[in-house]
Amino acid sequence: MATSKLKYSEEELVLALKRNERTAFEFLYDHYSGALFNIISKTLRDEERAADVLQESFLKIWKNIASYNPEKGRLFTWIMNIARNGAIDAARVEGRKPAMDDIENKAVLNERDVYEDSLTSSSEMKAIVNMLRPERKILIDMAYFQGYTHEEISEELSIPLGTVKSRIRTALQELKQYFAV
Repeated sequence: MATSKLKYSEEELVLALKRNERTAFEFLYDHYSGALFNIISKTLRDEERAADVLQESFLKIWKNIASYNPEKGRLFTWIMNIARNGAIDAARVEGRKPAMDDIENKAVLNERDVYEDSLTSSSEMKAIVNMLRPERKILIDMAYFQGYTHEEISEELSIPLGTVKSRIRTALQELKQYFAV
């Protein structure tokens, strides 16, 4: 059975993953590997190394799925953070900071692709992110698309760490309202 024909609610997917069902992992890979590769490759700027980190990320997801707690956040957020952290670690091992590009050159992610039939295009998602206040938009870009830690953002932009964290939290809450519809 092709995984592209399967549909899972997030809860069903998590339960199937925790039961180590092969089709659930295939579904997860088929539906999320592109988004995760995008995050990793934007951070590393090396497609070969990004492919390695993507594979390492999925192995880590597979090994640690039992520790995923849906009460702490969505599955996509959890796996995205695993991939993002893997990319940051890989960049640091190479002795450099993660890549920094203009916010306009970033591809944006769509967390709803598995759970809804109508997909939001990148341009629509970019428009949604662009509705954020500029001081929040740049923080979302740096944290989630460029792989910066909160501490690095604070240092790079000369903003107190607490301000960085609260602005990111507020921006994510604003974005969450869109996805709650």
